[in-house]
Amino acid sequence: MQVRPAAAAPRSAWLDVPRLQVRRFAEIAMAEAPELAEEILREIRREYPHLPDVLDESGEPMALVGIRRAIEVFVQHLETAEGRPTVPPGVFQEFGRGEGLNGRSLDSLQAIYRMGVRLAWRRFADIGQRVEIPPPAMYELVDAGYEYLDGLVDQSVRGYAEAAARQAGERLRLQRRLMELLLAEHHRGDPADALTERAARVGWQLPRKVAVGVLMRPAREAMAPAVGQGVLLDMEYEQPRMVVPEPDTGGRPELLHRALGGWTGALGPPVPLADAAKSLRWAEAAVHLMERGLLPAGEVLYCTEHTEALVLLQPEELIDDLALRCLAPLAHCGPTHGRRLAQTLLAWLETRGGAPEVAARLGVHPQTVRYRLRQIRELWGDEIDDPDRRFELELVLRAHRLRGVLGSPS
Repeated sequence: MQVRPAAAAPRSAWLDVPRLQVRRFAEIAMAEAPELAEEILREIRREYPHLPDVLDESGEPMALVGIRRAIEVFVQHLETAEGRPTVPPGVFQEFGRGEGLNGRSLDSLQAIYRMGVRLAWRRFADIGQRVEIPPPAMYELVDAGYEYLDGLVDQSVRGYAEAAARQAGERLRLQRRLMELLLAEHHRGDPADALTERAARVGWQLPRKVAVGVLMRPAREAMAPAVGQGVLLDMEYEQPRMVVPEPDTGGRPELLHRALGGWTGALGPPVPLADAAKSLRWAEAAVHLMERGLLPAGEVLYCTEHTEALVLLQPEELIDDLALRCLAPLAHCGPTHGRRLAQTLLAWLETRGGAPEVAARLGVHPQTVRYRLRQIRELWGDEIDDPDRRFELELVLRAHRLRGVLGSPS
């Protein structure tokens, strides 16, 4: 089997042009480069008057310097035909940076570059006719021009990305400082002016009410949830924080629910803006209970829907001390029997009914309830009729039920 030689690369039409003609083309193009650069800049300013007029150290517009330099580099490459033209760094990267800092997209910048190439091509086509460059070579020149344009665009994209990253970093820094002031427990002096100033710097409108959330990362490298505009989010914490303005506004809960899919955490109660630290404190408490398995995990819960657990499970030391005193009569009843008496006592305190109602709540026979209630009265005596003591007993027993200490009714 005979191996065919690889196909030779197509011959360049530009390289076939006599060197004398190429040199003459380059000389004319180089001589007209300043005029062409001014023409291009004039048209750009007419079409895009928003472009900033930045001057270099000599007082000359940097845009004009960049355009002229780009033309000269391209023409020099046409004459030498060695490798690809090197895009002059700095100016075009600065163009992209300027677009990014002024909040504009790259679309307008690319349109400007295409306009520049179109105007340059018209001038080069005229020069080509004057020195009698063959049409195939001039067509090849067009392709080279657009390839050169890609390099200019790459420079601008690099500058644009740099500006965007810098702006994003600065915004995050300012937003973090705003959240730190907002969530501070103790404000030094009057924070109102400072809050207003910091909020204005990130374009955040001060709300009347906020709810503060604490999140638990689904994974260490988890992407920040897309909580939408207006919600402040700080991912720098081990457990990220967020500040939700006007949390009860129509549609806000649904938007948050969708944005926080896959995340676990808690959203504190809505509070006036000045009390944001209080909402944070409740959210942190809820997350702590979730970590202990005392509140359901798997999604971002609302503290206002778990008020009983947060109120009764938070002051553990106080509740435990109260339980030792209030439930002391059960100490000698044995674990199983003591637990059943506690269940019966709680059901009686909650229903304020007789044996049938309590029995229905526990799923046992009324006679069993009557027996247990007699024991309860023997253990506590007249104290069981004291309203304050009944309140303390119900408080302690509800806390035990929330912790799972009471077990299933029996």
